[in-house]
Amino acid sequence: MKFAVTSKGNTESNIWMHQIRTYLQDYGLTYNEEQPDIVISVGGDGTLLYAFHRYSSRLDKTAFVGVHTGHLGFYADWVPDEIEELADAIAHQTFQTVEYPLLEATISYEHGGIETRYLALNESTVKCVDGTFVMDVEIRGEHFERFRGDGLCLATPSGSTAYNKALGGAIVHPSLQSIQLTEMASINNRVFRTIGSPLILPAHHTCVLKPVRQKDFLVTVDHLTLLHKEVKSIQYRVAKQKIRFARFRPFPFWKRVHDSFISDSD
Repeated sequence: MKFAVTSKGNTESNIWMHQIRTYLQDYGLTYNEEQPDIVISVGGDGTLLYAFHRYSSRLDKTAFVGVHTGHLGFYADWVPDEIEELADAIAHQTFQTVEYPLLEATISYEHGGIETRYLALNESTVKCVDGTFVMDVEIRGEHFERFRGDGLCLATPSGSTAYNKALGGAIVHPSLQSIQLTEMASINNRVFRTIGSPLILPAHHTCVLKPVRQKDFLVTVDHLTLLHKEVKSIQYRVAKQKIRFARFRPFPFWKRVHDSFISDSD
């Protein structure tokens, strides 16, 4: 089996990164950063997001597993004290994979040209460079509303616990093939009106954003912030690709939600 290890980059994470690499090579596994069968992310959820984007072109061939060196993460289910146990499991167990849905964003431009396509593990947001954000929202090819406010957020089920939750969105189990549209500070008065609630769209529905006045937007894709000019439309949908996580033991989603947001323990 070929493996790669990514690190948050701080001293502690780098130490554990080298430790698990040594364990796995001692077990006879091959370190290969270009074509790994499994990627071990050491750090936190942000580190796994970087690993996901680095290997997004081979999601059907690469599985991910996370080691968190800080607070409990939604993607990292091992701790440093368990690294030897994890290495042993990777070397000697046939792991199961759990698939999570991803978000696909396709941006088209006013003067044609090549569309830009992104995959997001957590979410994508759209905001104006300046002024009030005004965007027509189409769902499944039909006009739904004209949104005015700070911006819009499209999130995956696994990303529903991140920025989406801070915006008042619902927490969605990753077994549901869906995406969620959540508003950022919408303008609602006697003249302007939006739905005012998060919308959860199934896999066979698309959400298309069409600019009304402005054409330049700041688009985030997970941890990346990108400026796109002369935007004609942005289409969001559940991606055909999925991320695969290597599971060597149960890692229940609702327990992670409880431990992250409700539990009093560290």
